[in-house]
Amino acid sequence: MTAPFKVVIPARYASTRLPGKPLLDIAGKPLLQHVYEAARASRAAAVVIATDDQRIKSAAEAFGAQVVMTSVKHQSGTDRIAEAVAKLQEPDDTIIVNVQGDEYGLPPAIINQLAMALYENPGKHMATLCEKVVNKTDLYNPHVVKVIVDDNNSAIYFSRSCIPWIEHGGELSLADFPCQPYRHIGIYAYRAGFLKIFTALRQCPLEVSEKLEQLRALYYGYNIHVEPAAAACGLEVNTPEDLERVRKTAKSNKL
Repeated sequence: MTAPFKVVIPARYASTRLPGKPLLDIAGKPLLQHVYEAARASRAAAVVIATDDQRIKSAAEAFGAQVVMTSVKHQSGTDRIAEAVAKLQEPDDTIIVNVQGDEYGLPPAIINQLAMALYENPGKHMATLCEKVVNKTDLYNPHVVKVIVDDNNSAIYFSRSCIPWIEHGGELSLADFPCQPYRHIGIYAYRAGFLKIFTALRQCPLEVSEKLEQLRALYYGYNIHVEPAAAACGLEVNTPEDLERVRKTAKSNKL
C-alpha cells in the first residue's frame, strides 16, 4: 500500500549564505530544477513550488512547474508551505511533504518513504528522516544538523552542535560515542491540518537560537517521527563550498 501525498518545495531567493541559491547552475540546470525533477519522479500526486520571488517563479514555470506565490514575511519554509497549502485548499488530512529546495540528488524513494512514515504513524504530528554521521568533520560542522531520538522513534532534540555530548578528556572520535550520531535530513511530512496549528504557534527561543524551525514543534509538545533513510541521501547546498562539491559531483555523474 502507498500513502497518497503531495510535495511542496519552498524556495526563496534571499539566502544569507548563498544569495540566489535556487537558481544557481548545476550541470546546466538551476538547483531548484534538480530538486523538482526528483520530486516529480516520486509517487506524489502533485509537486508545487512555493516562493515569494518573481525570478524563481519565472524560472520554475520555464521548466514546467506549478508555482504558488507566497508572502515575503515568512520566517521558515514550513510557514511558506502552510500559506501555499491554504491557497490550494487542501483537506486537513492531506499529507504534505516538504522537500527543501537545496537538497541536491535526493532519491525519489526517500520522498515516498517519508510520506509512508507519517501515514503509518497517525499519532505523530510530523515525520522526518536521518542518516548516520560517518566522519568527525560532519559531526562538528554547524551546517550539518544532528538529531537524537527516543525508543519510540520520536525526536528528542535537533542541534547544529555535536550531540549527544559525553564527558571525555580529549577530542571525541565517533567510536567514543555511547550511540551512533545521526544527521538530520532536511525533508519533512505533515498533514495539512497540522500546518495550520504549527503556523499559529509563536517562534520559540530554541528555534531562534539554533535557526531550526522543527524545534518549534518540539517546544510546544508536538511529536516528530524520525527514522533512518532507506537510501543514500542527497547533498545540501548551504555554502559556496557545498555548491562547488555538488558541481563536481554532478560533473562526475555520481548523483
